[in-house]
Amino acid sequence: YCILLLSTALCLYIKLYDTILAKVLDREFFAMSKTVRERTLDSPAARAKLKHSGKPYWRSIDTGLHLGYRKGLAGGKWVLRRYLGTQNYTVETIAAADDHAPADGTNILDFFQAQRKARKIAEEAKETPGAASFTVDAAMEAYFERLAHEGSKSLTDALGRYCRHIMPELGPLAVTDLTRDMLAKWLTERAGKPEDGDAIRARRASANRVLTILRAALNQAFRDGKVASDVPWRTVKPFREVDAPRLRYFTKDEVRRLINAAQGGFRDLVKAALFSGCRYGELTRLRVGDFNPDSGTVFVGQSKSGKARHVVLTDEGQHFFEILTAGRHGDDLMLTRASGEPWGPSNATLLMSQACKAARIAGGSFHILRHTAASHLVM
Repeated sequence: YCILLLSTALCLYIKLYDTILAKVLDREFFAMSKTVRERTLDSPAARAKLKHSGKPYWRSIDTGLHLGYRKGLAGGKWVLRRYLGTQNYTVETIAAADDHAPADGTNILDFFQAQRKARKIAEEAKETPGAASFTVDAAMEAYFERLAHEGSKSLTDALGRYCRHIMPELGPLAVTDLTRDMLAKWLTERAGKPEDGDAIRARRASANRVLTILRAALNQAFRDGKVASDVPWRTVKPFREVDAPRLRYFTKDEVRRLINAAQGGFRDLVKAALFSGCRYGELTRLRVGDFNPDSGTVFVGQSKSGKARHVVLTDEGQHFFEILTAGRHGDDLMLTRASGEPWGPSNATLLMSQACKAARIAGGSFHILRHTAASHLVM
């Protein structure tokens, strides 16, 4: 009786083990087959069963090389995807599929012709990669096109720095030929070797701005898949602690001498800058109606940051603007040249230099008036 019970239990155990093992193997086989499953693309009939999709149906034909079929409403296209490294791919359409017309070997390809063409393109890319012919000039041109499309205010400055500092040495080079050491040396040469301490800071700050422009263009090329790596320019370190110039402001005695040396409409422009702390461009755009005598403020509608603001004036500043705007139409320009014409972008440069020379002030510029207004208010 005991032997019978043990035999029965053993048979049940073996049967249960076989059942569980069969299910486990079946699941593993199903999972494995699902992982490696690929769509059948080798005939028009097989491709006709596929759904229309913006994303291609891919078939791996070599290491890092895939042939895809993108099915559209009007027919399919063969697509090539190549691995460039660092998790980057390049994708390009190579020909139409023979869905509605027989293959001609050139513009319309069957599955096997598409494979041969895909491999040929990949081999040619290894021998003469497209990135090797993609130059720094080409990257900068694409970057400037984007800035122009966005209406960027920095386009003019970027173009000037490119022509002076980037194009002569780096422009003709292929982006793939750039190295970290090459770019580090180029950056050092941009800074030069001036003797004066503040001149060193200024030159290094200027070199950093050029590097920023170059990096922006090369980063755009990297994002667009034109180059496989951004390591050479990403690892170049800009000069440190060079963006803060030594603030210069005029003393009270220098302010008195400067106002006395300034003449006509330029004197009003200087005094307006000292009383308001506004930039040159902001002052030249002011209208008479921008001064509010009730609140003692000047409204700046268009500023460098793009944000409007109200400038609160001191009692002396309010008195100056009241005299300047008395009896005038609100739409008139508040500050004009002696001839009545508006101030241009650089009309004050020479006048400021002449006034500083007459007032025996060294190293003066119009922008220092803004620093002077802020410094005197703080004191």
